[in-house]
Amino acid sequence: MSVKVKRRLSAQRRIIPVVHRGKDARLDGKALQRRREEGQRASGRRRGWMTDAFTSTGISCPHRLLCDGVPAGLADADTIFALSSGHGRCGVAVVRVSGPASATALRCMARHTHLPPPRAALLRSITDPRSGEVLDRGLVLWFPAPHSFTGEDSVEFHIHGGSAVIAAVLQALGSVPGMRPAEAGEFTRRAFQAGKLGLGDLIHAETEAQRRQALRQMSGELGHLYQDWSRRLKRSLAHVEAFIDFSEDELIEDGVLDQVDSSVSDLQAEIEQHLQDERRGERLRSGVQVVIAGATNAGKSQRPAAIVSPIAGTTRDVVETAVDIGGFPVLLSDTAGLRDSRDLVEQEGVRRARERMQQADLTLVVVDSAHLPSEVHEAADFLLEHLRSVLSSPTQPETGRCLLVLNKTDLLPETQRKELDRELRGFRGLPPVCLISCQSNDGLKDFLTALQGSVKTLCGDPLSGAPTLTQARHRAHLQQCVAALAQYPRYRDSDLALAADGVRLALTSLGRITGRVGAEEILDIIFKDFCIGK
Repeated sequence: MSVKVKRRLSAQRRIIPVVHRGKDARLDGKALQRRREEGQRASGRRRGWMTDAFTSTGISCPHRLLCDGVPAGLADADTIFALSSGHGRCGVAVVRVSGPASATALRCMARHTHLPPPRAALLRSITDPRSGEVLDRGLVLWFPAPHSFTGEDSVEFHIHGGSAVIAAVLQALGSVPGMRPAEAGEFTRRAFQAGKLGLGDLIHAETEAQRRQALRQMSGELGHLYQDWSRRLKRSLAHVEAFIDFSEDELIEDGVLDQVDSSVSDLQAEIEQHLQDERRGERLRSGVQVVIAGATNAGKSQRPAAIVSPIAGTTRDVVETAVDIGGFPVLLSDTAGLRDSRDLVEQEGVRRARERMQQADLTLVVVDSAHLPSEVHEAADFLLEHLRSVLSSPTQPETGRCLLVLNKTDLLPETQRKELDRELRGFRGLPPVCLISCQSNDGLKDFLTALQGSVKTLCGDPLSGAPTLTQARHRAHLQQCVAALAQYPRYRDSDLALAADGVRLALTSLGRITGRVGAEEILDIIFKDFCIGK
């Protein structure tokens, strides 16, 4: 056995884990070789396509990675079919086919000698390939890979929605060689694996800003960023491992660790900066939490969903609705009026209102203009004290998270309204103030403009700047990655193996977003960069 092979096996026996969605397995050289040989026999090739799940970051499947333990059912993917439009009576039903035999299914079922143009709907007779019997006339669509929901070759049959027609078409598809019924959620799983799940965000986008964000994610910009971080982490880990294993024999210089120091420090700073986005992407994806709060009978509840009466305290529970404000998704919550009460039910309503205010991205504090001091110059101090009471904060309110809405201004004389507007506009310490009347609609246009500006500030522009996080799960993994990277400088001089574990744990956390990182990849970098054994 050559020196190079011996040292390669020695490195394999070192603690180099295989990262696969949080699993930390340790392989010696023989076990790694057995796994690779099994993969060769199963797939007929040395390296297989990546089967790990890729998220809505838009990461494309990295074919070059080693396929460690590919499930047999996925190494050579079956072609699956199922009703995708949902069960129940309907005018048109959609049967979807996905996989390598999709073209065969189309030719058999629609008697196509040649495949139709991609993504073009053609009216054809749908036949049973066994008997040639016409089952229905409907539309057929051909989606060649990778431009389909799953990223595979796909076909859709748009047929009449009768249960007998659907059953006959599904039975006929089952007779086509290489076809099988899809398992629950299997189409989505394949889309997930192909890095196509960003399409799901676009499908479910309800506002213009969500649509723009989804399109940006589908371009893979966020995925490319994470892949770059993963590549740099793998190289840093490989260099540390090489220094530990081969520095004495192969004369690897200390400058290698200096490069790792710089790379780890830069990566930690970049990821920390990425996390400091004030959760803009997550707000844009799930909606900005806006809460309407204030004293009883201030005019907060004007919707039919809430009980409105001259009697104070009739709104007890939180009433929610989703709205689109200037293209941004907003979850608007109307809450119970805030006051001290002996009524246990009203007390619970006030507790829920304050709890929702703690969770809010933006609070609209509604004030009855009739309760303002008669002297206009005293209004600002009164409102500051009122805000502290409503927000339960002894300090000045955070202006970016609050709008002050003076309602029922139609009850004030016009001269007093104008003086009040001049006095409060830009008053230091007060959040933006809007004077409105829900009865006459006065001031509503200016209020909506101010509200839209606040929401836009909270969400940011989805098309400008660095790509933002949109999922809480990704944020948690990146926070774990940063915490692990902090271990490297802490132990770098005292215990280099422990410092390397920090880099390895960081790579594990990032791998839960980008996919699997195999031990063989780390070894490849070691032997490539340092020519070990030559």
